[in-house]
Amino acid sequence: MKVAVLDINGKDTGRKADLSKDVFAIEPNNHAVYLDVKQYLANQRQGTHKSKERGEIAGSTRKIKKQKGTGTARAGSIKSGVFKGGGRMFGPRPRNYSFKLNKNLKRLARKSALSIKAGEQSITVLEDFNFDAPKTKNFTAVLKALELDNKKSLFVLGGSNNNVYLSSRNLKGSEVITASELSTYKIMNANQVVLLEGAIEGIETNLSK
Repeated sequence: MKVAVLDINGKDTGRKADLSKDVFAIEPNNHAVYLDVKQYLANQRQGTHKSKERGEIAGSTRKIKKQKGTGTARAGSIKSGVFKGGGRMFGPRPRNYSFKLNKNLKRLARKSALSIKAGEQSITVLEDFNFDAPKTKNFTAVLKALELDNKKSLFVLGGSNNNVYLSSRNLKGSEVITASELSTYKIMNANQVVLLEGAIEGIETNLSK
């Protein structure tokens, strides 16, 4: 699978990047993508939500009325959830939302996500670049040259590059990660995935195991 390599000015360099069909052109497994995205979002949840139950409400423990003869339901505590100011019934409790997925399924999900993006022509290959210093305007110029200034974009680097990362950090619509940080959620959440040449080998190696 051949894809043209662009420079940071958005112009064709005349070179082609060879993307593996085993990673970028498989039959997508939508359920694997769904499960991996669901796990990613579940792992973001703190799970610290808590409401007070009847045993945690401050109030009298006196029986508020006699058991029989009132014509209404029996009631033994003002802290019951049926009364105003009482504890909440079946309220949220702290819990861990994370769940496990096996490595093969997660690998399949990432390959499926990349294949979906490749099928939509939403993958761009960019030659490796660097900035002399962290400057947001430099990264903004790259986005404009690639016509991505009004789109959600994901830049995947071959390795850590502090100047490029810091230059993009203030921009809401763009994210810079390394190949080892690639996830199904981040791929699917972007309108355009920009792969630097140095990242391709690492991605294919990680997903071909």
